Amino acid sequence: MSIIIYSKPDCVQCNATYRTLDRQGIAYQVVDLTTDEAALHHVKSLGYQQVPVIVAGDAHWSGFRPDLLSTLSATHQG
Repeated sequence: MSIIIYSKPDCVQCNATYRTLDRQGIAYQVVDLTTDEAALHHVKSLGYQQVPVIVAGDAHWSGFRPDLLSTLSATHQG
C-alpha cells in the first residue's frame, strides 16, 4: 500500500508528519499542491481545505495525526 502526503512548502504539520513516518521507517510520497493542480483538485474533492492530507490505501485524513500515523503497521515500511 502506498502512502501519499499532499503538502505545501513551509508546512509545520507536514514536517511533523514526515518526521513521524521517518522515525517509523515508513516510506511515503510527497505531492506539492502548489505545483500540482490535478492533485489540488483531488484533495478538494475529498473535502479537505488544509494540509497535510495523508492518503494510506483507502484511508485518508488531514492534519498532523500521530494517533493515526502510529496505526500504520510495519507492512508499510519501505
